[in-house]
Amino acid sequence: MDAVNTAARRAAPAYLIDGSLYVFRAWHSMPDDFVDREGRPVNAVHGYTRFLCDLIERERPLHLMVAFDAALTTSFRNTLYPPYKANRELPPPDLERQFELCRAVTEAMGVTALAHHSYEADDLIGSMLWTLRAQGLDSIIVSADKDFGQLLGERDRQWDFARNRRWGPEGVQEKLGVQPHQVADYLALTGDAVDNIPGVPGVGAKTAAALLSHFGDLESLLERVDEVPYLRLRGAAACATRLREHAESARLFARITRIALDAPVPETAAELHRERCDAERLDELCDQLRFGPLTRSRLKALDGEPHA
Repeated sequence: MDAVNTAARRAAPAYLIDGSLYVFRAWHSMPDDFVDREGRPVNAVHGYTRFLCDLIERERPLHLMVAFDAALTTSFRNTLYPPYKANRELPPPDLERQFELCRAVTEAMGVTALAHHSYEADDLIGSMLWTLRAQGLDSIIVSADKDFGQLLGERDRQWDFARNRRWGPEGVQEKLGVQPHQVADYLALTGDAVDNIPGVPGVGAKTAAALLSHFGDLESLLERVDEVPYLRLRGAAACATRLREHAESARLFARITRIALDAPVPETAAELHRERCDAERLDELCDQLRFGPLTRSRLKALDGEPHA
């Protein structure tokens, strides 16, 4: 039986959660009448905690990690390109405080929580996935963010939890028209308004997909840009001109859109095992956050490492 359990543990995928996404969603969707003992808003914490309980109850994951963004203005991308995400407003103090509380709840539940001031949550998830893949473990990325498509191997999956939709590499092709290893170059060409990355002017989604289908990657495209006017592409000559003019910008954007795989993360899958909860700390948080009896009973029921 021990051998069977060990084999099951090795085969079970790791769940890598984009924690910040679900905190933001809870912040926007939960009513403001959730307050802590001091009367301060904790609606995002309540919504996030319900989400995490839902996921663990449904999947009973053996390996689990939540990544949070702590590098909103300090990531290596801001150094490379200062306008990166400059179009976004910083979270208000009430939300910043709730992020800390969400991380505290996660850790008290015995779940690994990661954050870093130079790397974003995407990088922590990518680096963890890469580490686990080298150890023969598959991953499920819990997020709706299209950027994660670049990480998916044949046996990995991405899961939009809210819509309960899962997809692998073939889903990336269906959504964007490119293969996972081309996603970063695709975003460098098209730009990403959400992250304030302008891309190459005039290169839209269909054009970018067609160019990458023909040339394979951004660097090959830029090296062979003289071939672009001869492609069966609307405005091919003008496109070639814009690619020449913005070649260095495109290369820079590709460095920004590519998820880093060298962020500091746990070295083994064993470090992602869900541990017994910190009962004393969890009780303190439940009292502080004024969790109701249902949430408290769910948290207690989830205490302890799951069994294969």
